[in-house]
Amino acid sequence: MRRVVVLGSTGSIGTQALEVIRNNPDRFRVVGLAAGTDRAGLEAQAAEFAVADTALGAAEAEALVRGVDADVVLNGITGSVGLGPTLAALEEGRTLALANKESLIVGGELVTALAAPGQIVPVDSEHSAIAQALRSGRPSEVRRLVLTASGGPFRGRTREQLAAATPTEALAHPTWDMGRVVTTNSASLVNKGLEVIEAHLLFGVPYAQIDVVVHPQSIVHSMVEFVDGSTIAQASPPDMRLPISLGLDWPHRVSGVGSPLDFTRASTWTFEPLDEEAFPAVALAKSVGQAGRTYPAVFNAANEQAVDAFHEGRIGFLDILDIVRRVVDAHEAPATLSREGLADAESWARRTADAAVAASGQ
Repeated sequence: MRRVVVLGSTGSIGTQALEVIRNNPDRFRVVGLAAGTDRAGLEAQAAEFAVADTALGAAEAEALVRGVDADVVLNGITGSVGLGPTLAALEEGRTLALANKESLIVGGELVTALAAPGQIVPVDSEHSAIAQALRSGRPSEVRRLVLTASGGPFRGRTREQLAAATPTEALAHPTWDMGRVVTTNSASLVNKGLEVIEAHLLFGVPYAQIDVVVHPQSIVHSMVEFVDGSTIAQASPPDMRLPISLGLDWPHRVSGVGSPLDFTRASTWTFEPLDEEAFPAVALAKSVGQAGRTYPAVFNAANEQAVDAFHEGRIGFLDILDIVRRVVDAHEAPATLSREGLADAESWARRTADAAVAASGQ
């Protein structure tokens, strides 16, 4: 029986995790729940799962993780505020089922230095796919990782066409139902850039050996190419319950958590190269990841401010990444990484991005 703490319990990842747990009462027991602001939803979940220990907000979630005896902490919090709970889970020796990619990307070596081998289990579908495929060989046999991207709602558009993209169009993702920031990041491919940084930190593969390809069907969730020319791909219908279930009980599989592909029906899977001229976010993210220290935190924070400005009609779609690039270029990172330095860098990035947004409207 795995004792589980679910952070971000009222969000998309959290509610799907609770569905997996609800359907497998012999394997999982919820011992703690934390939500962002939805007190009523949290109280309803606590009543259903008979959970006494709950928290509201990231600071309370961090305290909850440190005070509850658990085997697994599923971090489904949105944004870099999830860093504290991530660090707490690692320091307390829990298995960290990580859906909050921002905490790893922003925390960088602060997170990886705390993690024991195998202590972080990725819940993002792409990184779960890579983790599954990596079991087919030794680390020394890996040639490259291939992250797949659906291409989002703007797949095939040129940079000139993207200049007129609207917030409504950016939120019309063809595959996944996500929040405003993540969905917009998928449209700009910032999300895929963040996932490249995440893949490097999780698996220790150099950035030069991590590629992105566009796969509109979202069936192959990512691949690992080995030195002998073999490529192992993980394929399944798009359903987050599969990687969530693996995160809760890695490396064991939970029966019936998702539906398999039907190979008796005709279907076509296609793969396309990434148009880096129209979508330069992945290349920028790689350079930010290689710079390390506080640069990924600045990249993420500036993007969040720019995305908000785009949805408020204050900048255009292409301005999002232009502003992020300007903020990153202006940043001077401290020599060493600390939690306080990260907070300062994020605050600076948000102020600088806001100023850039204001200047662009003059």
